[in-house]
Amino acid sequence: MNKHIQLQDLGHQDYKTTWEYQEQLFKKIVDVKLEKRNRPELETDNYFLFVEHPHVYTLGKSGDMSNLLLSEKQLEAKGATFYKINRGGDITYHGPGQIVGYPILDLENFFTDIHKYLRLLEEAIILTIAEYGLQGTRSEGETGVWLDVGTPFARKICAMGVRASRWVTMHGFALNVNADLGYFDNIIPCGIKGKAVTSMHVELGKTIDEAEVKAKIITHFSVLFEAEMESVVSKSL
Repeated sequence: MNKHIQLQDLGHQDYKTTWEYQEQLFKKIVDVKLEKRNRPELETDNYFLFVEHPHVYTLGKSGDMSNLLLSEKQLEAKGATFYKINRGGDITYHGPGQIVGYPILDLENFFTDIHKYLRLLEEAIILTIAEYGLQGTRSEGETGVWLDVGTPFARKICAMGVRASRWVTMHGFALNVNADLGYFDNIIPCGIKGKAVTSMHVELGKTIDEAEVKAKIITHFSVLFEAEMESVVSKSL
């Protein structure tokens, strides 16, 4: 079992380009797993990508198009793009000021339980924002991290949507750190009506150091997954 994870910070990258890169890494892991049937000594790699996307809306495979409230022309006017993708979940937004994390892991190196995987992703974010005095929690039946669940002021601070096949994961989480929340007004986020979205900088009343937040996420992620994280030179996409 290889618990070593290669950490790559891709910086500011187009969504489609990053999605294709995720697919390459995903396929690489799956191909090794298939080869392992005849060569059990082989080890599969694990990756964790950080990225910040330009304004983009993505719709999961079970999502409802009616949750996108803009036409194609309106999207163009806002400088945003739109993609239907192969993760779970409904519609979400990515953009500047948001930390997006894509763990591409062979879960057989860790545990074979997709629900545990999602709960640990949530826990990494809950522990991270707790260091800033924010009490994040889960909302029953709704993946992600929320504030003030069970009150009229419930609001989501981190969205999650993953894909897993042959116990290999892709896609991941999007934590609003210094995000422009106005872009969420153009969708029904995650298909959930009547609940707000928030960002760390709004809750704390100041701009947040995103590099510091990333470092905290990695610290908590590595402990929760009992993994060794190694930063590697980012691939030029």
